[in-house]
Amino acid sequence: MVRPAILALSTALACLSDAGTASAQCRLCSTPTTVSEETRGGDKVALDVETSLNFDQLVVDGRGGGTATIRPDGSTENDGAVADVSHRAMVGTVVLHGQAGRAIRVDMPARILLHSLGGGEISFDEVVTDLPSLPRLDSTGTLTFRFGGRLRVTGDAEGQYRGDLLITAEYL
Repeated sequence: MVRPAILALSTALACLSDAGTASAQCRLCSTPTTVSEETRGGDKVALDVETSLNFDQLVVDGRGGGTATIRPDGSTENDGAVADVSHRAMVGTVVLHGQAGRAIRVDMPARILLHSLGGGEISFDEVVTDLPSLPRLDSTGTLTFRFGGRLRVTGDAEGQYRGDLLITAEYL
């Protein structure tokens, strides 16, 4: 089953929030069961955002274009008109929960646009994760991964920017 989560990416220049779901058995709707979801062959994947992707503040020198990059290991890089990336910049951390040992596919967009209240627009692209090439939930049914990417700034980019980053996880 595909389990998407929409994450709001913002920045003064970024943060993620979870649109996850929670479920419980309705004891009035059907006969209750004590069999675990895993035993019944449940096909749900839960996605929780543990920490938010956050570029915090960027120092932009001039009106030209530039980039700020944060990698899954937490390292940062700046280029062009972006003179510095805040030391408080943080990678995003996501935890998946599901059936123990199951192979899983995680899809993230290659690029999203961020918008400011003043009408400005910047892009977030080159999204990268530390997921293995064939991700699999561990023996407890969890998989934790970190992600980052590149923020492209052009022109007068002052302000706070927000956008949505859709993460989809499904069993293979």
